Amino acid sequence: MRFSKMHGAGNDFVVLDLRDGMAPPDAYECRRLADRHNGVGCDQILTIESPRSGESVASYRVWNSDGSTSQQCGNGARCIAAWLARDAARHGHPLGDSFGVDSPSGTHAVERLRGDGRAGDGFRIAMGVPEFTPSRIPMHGVDTAAPEYVLQIHDTVLAFGAVSMGNPHAVIEVDDVDAAPVAQIGALLQANGMFPESVNVGFAQVLSRDRVRLRVFERGVGETLACGSGACAAAAVLMRRGRVDRAVTLALPGGELEVAWPDDDATLTMAGPAAFVFEGEWER
Repeated sequence: MRFSKMHGAGNDFVVLDLRDGMAPPDAYECRRLADRHNGVGCDQILTIESPRSGESVASYRVWNSDGSTSQQCGNGARCIAAWLARDAARHGHPLGDSFGVDSPSGTHAVERLRGDGRAGDGFRIAMGVPEFTPSRIPMHGVDTAAPEYVLQIHDTVLAFGAVSMGNPHAVIEVDDVDAAPVAQIGALLQANGMFPESVNVGFAQVLSRDRVRLRVFERGVGETLACGSGACAAAAVLMRRGRVDRAVTLALPGGELEVAWPDDDATLTMAGPAAFVFEGEWER
């Protein structure tokens, strides 16, 4: 089974082309592939499959390193776009600078951002309209959307915003992201019944109106170097609070992402790099 190792701002993936009808990996094989000592090593596995809509050139699915599935992955979407653009060019059918891809959560418009020839091209992905309705995040025990929710877990009181970007996110604003207890608080929120499908937990430090530092503890993975949907979620929560402008840079441990959301009814977009690392073959 051929694969490509890729990353977007350090969030790394094993990409599998299943358009020939090959069966997707099961949970056990995902864990083997993702193992950083005995496998290829990655945060998520991405499978490229036939398109589900007429506007798209392909669809993709997302598998976490623990074998569970995910509905969305912003960095993964950019890597899928880069993989498809390269594959189409190799077969003499270039995609151009605008095309669509289908994720588990919907269809996304893609714009290629031409690079300088050294770092390669980046991509801008239309991530949809952020969803703040509690039942659609989903959250239990909350009827009305609010800028901030307060939850006590044992002796810990947490204040956070919540939003869905096709997958659930909690966003905690902190004074110093380096000192934030990311794994401890992330695990507490993920295990809480308030989030029946678990949750990605972001820790955001506002540096200025147009710049935020962010760390994300992802469900099914743990802390990653970058999380595209987490960057979108943090930006959306902070924009709705009036803490940052409607175009903002999110600086994550693995790199920077650009998020723009013109107004509450508009589609939010996320832009950043997508890089090829190596090609390989996996013995199933």
